Amino acid sequence: MKKSINFKEISVHDTPDRSPGFLLWHVSTAWRGSIEMMLKSMNLTHPQFVILATLGWLTRKGDRVTQALIGKMAGLDPNTVSQIIRGLEQKELIMREKSSDGRAKNPILTMKGSDILKRALPAVETKDTEFFHNLTAEEKECMISIFQKLILKSAEIAE
Repeated sequence: MKKSINFKEISVHDTPDRSPGFLLWHVSTAWRGSIEMMLKSMNLTHPQFVILATLGWLTRKGDRVTQALIGKMAGLDPNTVSQIIRGLEQKELIMREKSSDGRAKNPILTMKGSDILKRALPAVETKDTEFFHNLTAEEKECMISIFQKLILKSAEIAE
């Protein structure tokens, strides 16, 4: 015999569409799916694009960076960053140069990596524009502010 669950006893939300986490799940899944489909045509995964874009941003002035810094900015753990960087190296989109102290390697974009980033970033930003087109400028600013606040809070919790 099936026993039904009384959600009023176990949830603070009247319906799933009142749950911020459930809604974030749906929005992020839909958004990520549109990005991944577009990136697939460039032979990139979404995590690979994030690492390429992060590396490009951090090294835009010629600075050397560590995998740890890339991971921190991208919100990814060191092992994940290392695996993604290995995959990007195999595709010849990045290379790792020995650091001045010889203990670490500093990832840098190759010419091929720079070329693909120059195509991928505008394409991702176009997809973002399409995805969020129903929001007003004020709503977008509010959403960005909320996301920034949540990222800061999650960083505090992780420490």
